[in-house]
Amino acid sequence: MPIIRREEPDDAEAIARVHIRGWQAGYAGIMPDEVLHRLNPAAWAQRRRDLGTADPEHPFTTLVAEVDGVVAGFTTFGPYRNNQDRGDLDPRYGEVVALYLEPAHWSTGLGRALHAAARTGLAERAWTEYRLWVLADNARARRFYERAGLSPDGEESTYAVPLHGGRDPVRLRELRYTARLDG
Repeated sequence: MPIIRREEPDDAEAIARVHIRGWQAGYAGIMPDEVLHRLNPAAWAQRRRDLGTADPEHPFTTLVAEVDGVVAGFTTFGPYRNNQDRGDLDPRYGEVVALYLEPAHWSTGLGRALHAAARTGLAERAWTEYRLWVLADNARARRFYERAGLSPDGEESTYAVPLHGGRDPVRLRELRYTARLDG
């Protein structure tokens, strides 16, 4: 039985590993292989520490899912980021910023449990609507969110994936999904 709990400072490395493995498996064939292969868990863990995501006063909350005492997934949620900018928050809406699992835990119900916990956390903060962004080519994630009751609202964005050697970034289309929390 998974345990879902709030992120603690010592979780940074485990969350970073899950995040990277989730990217590498989930974005294979969508993002360039060179990008997926160069992801660095230590750097991602340090970025979490620098952002202070485990601080209870942080505007975003991260919940981790443990299976047999090991972090197997996480979700991060909070106020909606205008233009996906953590410095420009819109308090009218909630947002699921991230939901990633170890690929071995895909299709086990763990993602649904984390998503339900995020929805509960958003509703507890009095939001009645929430949003999230998903890569347009990520059919698996889009099916997951659609089964969970979200739907595209027509807004699109471009996620610029930086490349080495001064090359132009790869631009990936993102779709915004939305759902009500009070219905």
